[in-house]
Amino acid sequence: MSRILEFKSALGFRKSSLTSGWRMVREALTMPTHFPEPISDDFQYDESAEACNMEDIVVFGTAFLSVVYSLVFVFGLVGNLLVIFSLSNSRKRKSITDIYLLNLALSDLLFVATLPFWTHYLRSEQGFHNAVCKLTTAFFFIGFFGGIFFITIISIDRYLAIVLAANSMNNRTVTHGVTISLGVWAAAILVAAPQFMFTKQKENECLGDYPEVLQDIWPVLRNVEANALGFLLPLLILIYCYFRIMRTLFSCKNRKKAKAIKLILLVVIVFFLFWTPYNIMIFLETLNLYDFFPDCDMKRDLKLAIGVTETIAFIHCCLNPIIYAFAGEKFRRYLSHLYRKCLAVLCCYSVDTGFSPPESQTGRRESILSSNFTHYTSDGEVSLHV
Repeated sequence: MSRILEFKSALGFRKSSLTSGWRMVREALTMPTHFPEPISDDFQYDESAEACNMEDIVVFGTAFLSVVYSLVFVFGLVGNLLVIFSLSNSRKRKSITDIYLLNLALSDLLFVATLPFWTHYLRSEQGFHNAVCKLTTAFFFIGFFGGIFFITIISIDRYLAIVLAANSMNNRTVTHGVTISLGVWAAAILVAAPQFMFTKQKENECLGDYPEVLQDIWPVLRNVEANALGFLLPLLILIYCYFRIMRTLFSCKNRKKAKAIKLILLVVIVFFLFWTPYNIMIFLETLNLYDFFPDCDMKRDLKLAIGVTETIAFIHCCLNPIIYAFAGEKFRRYLSHLYRKCLAVLCCYSVDTGFSPPESQTGRRESILSSNFTHYTSDGEVSLHV
């Protein structure tokens, strides 16, 4: 987020730099004419006079990000609230997967809840109050890392439920799920801290104000952390877990095996497609900190690419409810129940019947889904679909 919001500070810096450069030119033109004198060794060339103009990038970024942030906020809010509402209103016994899905939705909600503030920040000339700046940045990064970490935990849980079903039977309880979730939140706060601990409101800009000794190294460490802990490590865990799950699925006989494999591939491919471009841009920005891209056009292209790829990555939080929740049959029944209940309220008829499938039908479905490799789990249906 701070990378995109630097658009505002970049515009102000470039304007002041160019003004300084033109002032030097005017002073040189109005000076009295003298005979040429030897150039003093103390003369220093002001490189800021040729600063790279980012004004058009800033204008485009402000308009583009404002629209995308608003759309991500609306769809992310609705989708994740539906997940939370479905889980909290289910009459069935909660499973460990339900706990993880609930926390994934909460982390995505925390993330998208900051987007209206950033939209206001982009549009406003006044910026934030210092406390709002710190809190918004903190919630943003905690939700950001929390969402990535819970996606990883869900993948590990699927691995335990399917590949190591017999050995994990006693460990996959709701109590364990709550304990692990608290640990994940603590890890998200710890990992997010370097991203926001130096953030403050300074001259109407909400940016990192690093101590002098850390000004060169801290932005590099932030980028490396985002690449390593926010992408590479989770991606490797996802690939390993779902590769082992697919091997297990291929070795069993289940008529819904093909559907489960397609969903597994969807999880990995969507995560890779939405997050890889952004993390490549973060890596290139790290190189830019060491002046690997001295050309102005390359710097402009990099700034623009970071803005576009970041918004693409943010869209992933809108897809999480679809991929991790509503793709399962259990959650589709939740939505069907909710839809019929709303109809019943509007049409004033009884809601006591007709919302759940017959017990015998439910039993048949669950017995099919829990055969072969899910009969050791406490949430056999979700084990296959998530």
